[in-house]
Amino acid sequence: MSLTRTITVAQGPPATACELLAAAAGLPKGRIKDAMTKGAVWLRHGGKRRRLRRATALPAPGDVLELFYDEELLVREPPLPRCLADERHYTIWYKPPGLLAQGNDYGDHCSLLRQAELHTRRPVFLVHRLDREAAGLMLVAHTREAAARLSRLFREKRIDKLYRVRVRGRLPAPGGVIALPLDGKPARTEYTVSRYDSATDTTLAEVRLASGRLHQIRRHLALLGHPVMGDPRYGTGNKDAAGLQLLAAGLAFRCPFGGALSSYALPEELLAEERSRQIVDSSNR
Repeated sequence: MSLTRTITVAQGPPATACELLAAAAGLPKGRIKDAMTKGAVWLRHGGKRRRLRRATALPAPGDVLELFYDEELLVREPPLPRCLADERHYTIWYKPPGLLAQGNDYGDHCSLLRQAELHTRRPVFLVHRLDREAAGLMLVAHTREAAARLSRLFREKRIDKLYRVRVRGRLPAPGGVIALPLDGKPARTEYTVSRYDSATDTTLAEVRLASGRLHQIRRHLALLGHPVMGDPRYGTGNKDAAGLQLLAAGLAFRCPFGGALSSYALPEELLAEERSRQIVDSSNR
């Protein structure tokens, strides 16, 4: 069941947000509380909009409550990320495949930002994205200043990002550059071939980006005729039960707080888990 409700709080006896939404939606209070906890309720007050999680909150007359209820989404159990490093101003995470970078109107419990907020008990700010289907390293800022400084590093291309992909077919070795424009803008993807697997007719490669267009790696490789395996959106003949074979494997930059060179890579046990998942899932195709 999926429904949305928007109500403007009227003058009268005070009532909790949970009570008001339960009456408007015709749902038990327990379901409304669960939806609130998982980020599916919003409060508009004085021109500002924020998630409202506290069921006992008493909205003021004129406030607007919004409920975005999707039962299928709310019952999902998110795959759990891992915190790999805590640098106080920001943390570095392993985001597993299937986990969103951030939530949407219908909730945020299946997002890295919310999981990081629950884990650290600190404010969280998104500074870059990784496709839901992809896995790998992500930075989460914990202050507005950290978010601004890290975002500037990304914007000025001062963060080196290393990706590992498995694509259909044999990529020309030892590597090359894809400089095809995307969305009418220049785009450059550099790749180095690691190995070709004749049994599966796939190539494992390392990729670096010199620009940051939407789905750049996936689109460039598909345009080259070597789509990423398991990509549900780009390419043909590249279905894979293991899912999208794109992994954000490394990050390197100068810390915006102190200037020390910082380098992060996925631990070997996580890389081994990814390889095992791919092998098991591929054997079930």
